[in-house]
Order: sequence, then structure tokens, then C-alpha cells
Amino acid sequence: MMKLTVTCLLILSMLVPISSLTAQELGIQMGSMRKMYAEGMPAVIAKLKELGITEMEGGGGRSMDRASFRKLAEENGLKIIATGANFDNLQNKDSLQKIITNAKELGAQNIICYWIPHDGDNFTYANMQKGVEVFNAAGKTLKENGLSFWYHAHGYEFRDYPEGKGTLFEYMMEKTNPEYVNFQMDVFWMKNPGQDPVALLKKYPTRWKSLHLKDRRVGTPNNPNGRQDKETNVVLGTGDVGIAEIMKTAKKIGIKHYFIEDESSRALEQVPASVAYLKSLK
Repeated sequence: MMKLTVTCLLILSMLVPISSLTAQELGIQMGSMRKMYAEGMPAVIAKLKELGITEMEGGGGRSMDRASFRKLAEENGLKIIATGANFDNLQNKDSLQKIITNAKELGAQNIICYWIPHDGDNFTYANMQKGVEVFNAAGKTLKENGLSFWYHAHGYEFRDYPEGKGTLFEYMMEKTNPEYVNFQMDVFWMKNPGQDPVALLKKYPTRWKSLHLKDRRVGTPNNPNGRQDKETNVVLGTGDVGIAEIMKTAKKIGIKHYFIEDESSRALEQVPASVAYLKSLK
């Protein structure tokens, strides 16, 4: 499919009706709307409704209590699908209970951890072993409480591990129990260390439960460190990640949740164009 210009995508966002989407719901990672937070959460939710967003990933409504935020979202046709959890808090019984309570108050069914702590760029086999241990234990407790656990990789996991049998990412996939631990793919962070998101979707079709949709400026150099200039985030379909093929494959394997994420300073301008791009896909 020919790449659409940002201008064309913005025009499409006004012309393509929400009903032209497939049955797939469209979601957003709430950090993408951070520049609107000063206007108040009702304004943010109104904007998401206008864009045709129906699902959210995020921890709450800033100055609003969780019950009020959930009510506001539901009144506008939005559902909170997932909320985040700090790695350290997954290890403590009391803090894990707070995570469970928070998710249930928001109506979220899924808990996401976004980072395994490590020293600078030195992500080690021991770090991954600890991650596997924590995720399996916390995931079991979360399942017993009616919730699901996802880990969101950032690309530093694709390093060889000492036994030479593959990467630390492959080790994690092998050693985590799929009854308790599954995964959210951020397609940008799979591309960033030089991996192929489509190949990974096909290799582990039952382990991916959601996607972060984020595109990367053409010409951006790869790195294995889980970091990149936020300004390399571009409108979906205009970068080098391969969003169209990713969406095609993800739908084939049955992924249900897709969250647009834009970390750039242009997020408020780019998100409508990204929505338009997704609506344009057949």
C-alpha cells in the first residue's frame, strides 16, 4: 500500500466515518494525550470520542478519583482495558494487592509491566532470570484475582544469553508460564533493536495479547538499549516499522487490543492522522 502523506491522513480523519472500521476496536495509550491534560480529563475524553477511540490503556484520570474517571469514560463509550504496574510493586504482597484493587476500580482486566530494572544499558541474564521469577509469581496471583498479566518489552531483551541457545527474549518466552504471563508488543520497540515484528507475531501467535502501534522515522539507527529519541515517533504508516503488514498479521492471529502510542512533542497533531491511517487499511 502506498504511504499516505500526513496532510492526506488529516483529511481522511475528517472524511472516513467510524463505521468504515472493521469490528476491531481502536485504542490509545493515554500518555499520547498528555498535552491535553491541562484542559481537564473531560476534554481529553471528548476528544477521544470524537476520534472514534473506544479503548484505553492507562492508570487513571489525574485529578479525578478512579470511580469518577471510569464513569466518565464509560459515559463516552470508552473502556479501560489495561493499567500499568511497576516491577518492584509486583514483588510485594501489599503493593500487588493495591494494583489489583486499582485495576478493578477502573474496570481494567489486564496489568502491564513496562520495564525490568537493570544497570544502564547492561541488561543481563540475571536480570532476565529475576524478571521471569517475578512475572510468573505475580501473574499467578493476578489470575487468581480474575486479572491477566502482560509484559511490554523494549528491545533490550534481544541479547544473547550465556548458554548460547538464543536470546534473552527467547529464554523469557520459554520460561514464563503462558497461564500467568503473556505479552504486549510495542511494534516500535521490536523494530528498534533490528527485529521483525511480523516474524515475532508469527513465531509466538498465542502469547501476544495486544499491540502498541507506534511508527519510526525512516533512517533512524537501530539500538539494543530500549531507548530512542522520542521525536522519531511519526504518524502511523509513514515510518519504517511496517504497520500495514503488522495489522494484517495481528488480526489473523486474533489479537484483540490495539493502542496507538505517540511519545513525540507532535502527538496531538499526529494521533488524528494515525487514526485516519488505521481506518484506511483494508
